[in-house]
Amino acid sequence: MKNWKRFTAIVAAGAMALTMAACGGSSSGNTDNTDASSAAQASSAGEAAAPGQAWYIGGIGPTTGGAASYGLAVKNGIQLAVDEINAAGGINGYPIEYAFQDDEHNAEKSVNAYNALKDWGMQLLIGTVTSTPCVAVEAEAEADNMFLLTPSGTSVDAISGANAFRLCFSDPNQGVGAAQYIGEHNLAKKIAVIYDSSDVYSSGIYEKFAETAKEENLEIVCAEAFTAQSNKDFTTQVQKAADAGAELVFLPIYYTEASLILQQCAAMDYAPLFFGCDGLDGLLGVENFDTSLAEGVMLLTPYAANSDDPLSVAFTDAYKAAFNNETPIQFAADAYDCVYAVKQAIEKAGATPDMSVSDLCEALKTAMTEITFAGVTGEITWEADGEPNKTPKAVIIENGSYKML
Repeated sequence: MKNWKRFTAIVAAGAMALTMAACGGSSSGNTDNTDASSAAQASSAGEAAAPGQAWYIGGIGPTTGGAASYGLAVKNGIQLAVDEINAAGGINGYPIEYAFQDDEHNAEKSVNAYNALKDWGMQLLIGTVTSTPCVAVEAEAEADNMFLLTPSGTSVDAISGANAFRLCFSDPNQGVGAAQYIGEHNLAKKIAVIYDSSDVYSSGIYEKFAETAKEENLEIVCAEAFTAQSNKDFTTQVQKAADAGAELVFLPIYYTEASLILQQCAAMDYAPLFFGCDGLDGLLGVENFDTSLAEGVMLLTPYAANSDDPLSVAFTDAYKAAFNNETPIQFAADAYDCVYAVKQAIEKAGATPDMSVSDLCEALKTAMTEITFAGVTGEITWEADGEPNKTPKAVIIENGSYKML
């Protein structure tokens, strides 16, 4: 087991393991609507178990908009785990009821979704999917002392409360890991960074990357920002990277903007190496994107669909069977593991669904620090601050699919 806090020493010792890094209908109350009544109606339509006789688990994430690939993957990953667990007898003998809300990667809509799920009867939350909405929702969940486990909210503030845990690595740890990987493997010396200064995910990764790059003797020859209001034309940023002689462009951003940057680099005959984090997962699924432009792109992620790891193979096969042969991305695997981690923690705590939301949260906060979870995304333990300890991995895109490094 490798803790991110020990990652520098581990990489220096040469022991790093490599691999890379946000739907189906349900009888358990799965819904994408964002008002409380629709969630309740969906649950009734599925003949939901009475309160106290089932675990009411909510999920929040973008199933529409620019980050929809993440949210749909999380929604499906949760659904698959819920269906498997219910088929096997539930958790401590009780079934799971599940409802999911679309927040469109918008903080205000995410809080509305949280309140809708509370009205539905949510006892614990898996979400939210993206960082900025997660920060907003976590404040609400902390006030309610509701247990929150985010599969992919990487901002440090996304789990600021004692009630919150995360399955993924934080932004700082992704920035540190990316710089260390580039330096350890001597991928390049001159680095350009293109990042979103209006997004806590992107700017948080960039800050730590820049700090660690100095330790790795990497030269950041240019760092070019954009915002949510200027995320379509990157010719200026690309030209500056090319003019500065950058051998590698680091992209701590989401896949939609990354696809545009790759297209604009190709149009300018600029062909550096590209390295990103988990936000690039989904790049191969961008509509009308020439995936050949993504050949050689590297990113940090804990899961690859073509891995020969037995747990990954079983998950990938089950996901494809459940969702029209769709290949899952990392966010689906993270979400799937979240449900099973919650199951293990509930069993460890001996909890029952008739407990209050606050009492359940208190039980899970302790139990999460006492379990060792072995899932699709690796073996994980948790600290009391909600941060995971697990092995970092990386992948490269080859022939239109991920290959573990």
